Amino acid sequence: MDKEAELLTQGKDEELWQRCCGFIDLSLNDFMTIQRRLLLEQIELLEKCKLGRSVMRGANPRTVDEFREQVPLTTYADYEPFLLTKNERLLPRKPLFWQHTSGRSGEYPFKWVPVTARQFEEIRALLFACLTFSCCKRRSEIAYKRRDKFLYALAPSPYTTGALIRAAPNEVFDFLPPVKVAEGMPFEDRVQLGFKLALSEGLDLFFALSSVLVAIGERFSQKNEGIDIKLLLDKPGTLFRLLKGSIKSKLARRPMLPKDIWTLKGLISTGSDGSVFREKIKEMWGRYPLDVYGGTEGIIMATQTWDYQGMTFIPHLNFLEFIPEEESLKSRSDPYYQPSTLLLDEVKPGERYELVVTNYHGGALVRYKLGDMIKITSLRNEQLNIDIPQMIFYARVDDMIDIAGFTRLTEKVIWQAIENTGLTYEEWTVRKEAKEKPTLHLYLELKENGNKYVTAEHAAKAVHHELKRLDQPYSELESFLGLQPLVVTLLPQNAFQGYMLRQQAAGADLAHLKPPHINPSDGMIDCLINGTGDMPVTSKKEPQLEAVGKK
Repeated sequence: MDKEAELLTQGKDEELWQRCCGFIDLSLNDFMTIQRRLLLEQIELLEKCKLGRSVMRGANPRTVDEFREQVPLTTYADYEPFLLTKNERLLPRKPLFWQHTSGRSGEYPFKWVPVTARQFEEIRALLFACLTFSCCKRRSEIAYKRRDKFLYALAPSPYTTGALIRAAPNEVFDFLPPVKVAEGMPFEDRVQLGFKLALSEGLDLFFALSSVLVAIGERFSQKNEGIDIKLLLDKPGTLFRLLKGSIKSKLARRPMLPKDIWTLKGLISTGSDGSVFREKIKEMWGRYPLDVYGGTEGIIMATQTWDYQGMTFIPHLNFLEFIPEEESLKSRSDPYYQPSTLLLDEVKPGERYELVVTNYHGGALVRYKLGDMIKITSLRNEQLNIDIPQMIFYARVDDMIDIAGFTRLTEKVIWQAIENTGLTYEEWTVRKEAKEKPTLHLYLELKENGNKYVTAEHAAKAVHHELKRLDQPYSELESFLGLQPLVVTLLPQNAFQGYMLRQQAAGADLAHLKPPHINPSDGMIDCLINGTGDMPVTSKKEPQLEAVGKK
């Protein structure tokens, strides 16, 4: 049994809190001391391996300042010869396992990243920390207990969330379905089985992507109307929960929602759409989700705490550097330009930064540009007395659409605008198109019910209004330039479903089933509108044993 699970089982709540959550009580000076110490340890490992010598370009830094001056910033292209081949002999430390995220269309299907045993130990403690923050109302409170029911609704391994389930406390909680059973099932079947078990046995904890939480909530309300009691007489637990939920929903005069069935102790979400769906998730599930910022390359980098406001950075998994937004823009226009970076004790509230990470504990990535733009919301959390700068995810650097050099719209802002219109939709994608004037072209599939009389012009007017309200520079396009750049095309019913079915038939991996929200290709648009066009399949499903790697 792992140390964290042992402490929980023994009821040593204070010790468990300090071990997993104690980083929020660090002073900023202490935070930076940890950052520097672990970086110097990592530099020693990098100098002894071929990958390290390659990405550091032969530099031999002896201080943090020398490291930042001598070692160039990197992208995944710098690691392809080492990581795509999974050549473990060339790495700083032998991996415990490999995980991946989606790759670059037309070049490589996945970005593989190794996870070392030491990183794994830190991840396990951080998962307990996130779980603790999602359940507690004050410091040192451990509000979950052994044998709580935990719904397993994460993408399968070797995607990061699926790989992280290895670090989850499987011996402490009852996962629905059990992890060994779930890993051999398709994602949708696993979720359906998990909910059947949750109806029968109860549900306490849930961890999923924000969009998955909303999708499950919507399906739940559609599928549980008109309960046939006769079919459930031999399932008293399920019958009780559904009857209770039915009564609650009828009293509220609305469809049944998950919150009518279960009262969750903790709800955790990841994904760039967290803030977009925050209120909808609360309405469906009865509580706000704890937002966690992570990814394949940096694993867990920041998390909200029990006030559900800004996220607090993690000190001991990655060395953190911050490229100011102006410097980031320069580097995108000039690929040879090396932007300057700041450290966490140099950032300013209200400013946006592109995040750069160097993995600790034998990880592979060095001064790696994540491609994420974050915003510093404050230099500390005054309410909870956390002396570490607070952040929110702002956008993917490549998910910004520049209109007339006047505004840079992000996926998050566009998504929020669509949500705010009240239109019920299946999916959407948007891109900048060069016509007589710069055009923001939104391709939107509405739900069949409830939008009978909605036209493309009506949808464009509604989304345009919300974009003006959410983004001041966008509103000034009209007032200053007389420009209304938004055009909406309403897609035929089942356009996105048809796209996904074509991708599945072609053998595409999970990461490539749906078109991106931002800047889809011509072929993707043709497929959505006409069911034709060149499909962007660049990856095939790989054998599970090879994909997961050796543990």
